[in-house]
Amino acid sequence: MGILEEIIETRRSKIRQKGHSMHVAVPHSRPFPLVPFGREPFVICEFKRRSPSRGVIHIQADAVKQVGEYVRQGVKSVSVLTEEDYFAGSLTDLIAVKRAFPHLSLLRKDFILDKTDLMLSFRAGADAVLLIAKILDREALKALYRKSMELGMEVLFEVHDEDDLEKARYTVPAITGINSRNLESFRVNPDAPARISAGVDWKTRLVYESGIRTREDAQRVLAAGFEGILVGEAVMRTPFLIPQITSLFYGPFWNHLYSRKKIERPLVKICGITNEEDAEVSAEQGADLLGFVFANSPRRAPKSLLSRLRNIAVPKVGVVVCRAEHAFIDREAFALLEDGLLDALQFHGNETPTLLNDFTFPHYKAVRFKGQESLRDIDRYHCPRVLLDSYVAGVPGGSGTEIPNALLMSAIGQRPLWIAGGIGPENVRSIIEAWRPELVDASSRLESSPGKKDHRAIVNFFQEIERAEAV
Repeated sequence: MGILEEIIETRRSKIRQKGHSMHVAVPHSRPFPLVPFGREPFVICEFKRRSPSRGVIHIQADAVKQVGEYVRQGVKSVSVLTEEDYFAGSLTDLIAVKRAFPHLSLLRKDFILDKTDLMLSFRAGADAVLLIAKILDREALKALYRKSMELGMEVLFEVHDEDDLEKARYTVPAITGINSRNLESFRVNPDAPARISAGVDWKTRLVYESGIRTREDAQRVLAAGFEGILVGEAVMRTPFLIPQITSLFYGPFWNHLYSRKKIERPLVKICGITNEEDAEVSAEQGADLLGFVFANSPRRAPKSLLSRLRNIAVPKVGVVVCRAEHAFIDREAFALLEDGLLDALQFHGNETPTLLNDFTFPHYKAVRFKGQESLRDIDRYHCPRVLLDSYVAGVPGGSGTEIPNALLMSAIGQRPLWIAGGIGPENVRSIIEAWRPELVDASSRLESSPGKKDHRAIVNFFQEIERAEAV
């Protein structure tokens, strides 16, 4: 018998002996209002005293005291493990934490088996519950999902492999957790969630579960496209790690951007916007991101332009150039970022990974891709995405030159592809069909002159993207 089967059999036996509450006095009605689950930063910190894989973590830990430390670090979502035999938890912990912190969103993490478990979770103060695809058939999972929704509780629908993914597809959960831990052996495979996530073909928020021990682990998860993260043992042992992790998940930029992502179409950035009309046409045609240059360039955006574009509900990014050793960000761009008129910054100079890793505002790096050295650089940047741009000596951007196919081939699989450089109506379809990038960035090939877009070219550009989608 595997560990999972052993846990489930033990729990069923205990339910027969003690009932679903395990003799805990659960309130007859819910004492506190439901709190939305999954608010930013979508970092779920877990309270647990032990686990089958790691043994004792802190067997005497007080739930209220520990979660109080999470709250002081800015956490908004907490998972409370309530299984008693293998994790040393109890519904008592959930009830006490909710009573002490009614504003927190609480996930009851246990091996939920039926609707009685759901009702007890609701009355005890859970705002969300864990449903583990591995332990139930798809009809039971769907029925429990619907019941939880009726009660107003969100569901973290946990999958571990492709078979679980089929069960999730049948239910279409709004939040899907992909666990790196094998529930038979309880060993962690950190690469498994990214591989499994490739099979998710419905709109859902992806949460990475298990195996997160450092800020670098969390950066890797964010770079793989996960919107949320669940951290257990690491924050139980060292709560000071929390700000280092949560800072990566703050801000609406990435959520806003990926809410626009269609399954069969790349995200589209139109860069080098210098006037209202070009911005409006780009947005109307379907741009997911508008780029504004704040550097020495004929495409430099007027400072006043952004305030005139407030009503365009497309994320806006400022393109800046810094020297490698100094964080002298363009003052106009930074002021617009602070005022909320820009949503993020794109660094397009010689900025070092060390420099950018200290920034907590939304940003990403553009790398002028010229060979294996550039390829190694990509992994050194911990921002969620790295934009690959073509390299032309002495030209920082907007060269109109494509990245050679051999270089793109070498970058496949390293990160989701964000591509710039010489992309226009005449080649965007072939680029999408060949490389399936997550984002394409176009600028100079959509212009009638530097800084002025050709609106017919923009229309043709998006028509070619639609033709690529239809293939």
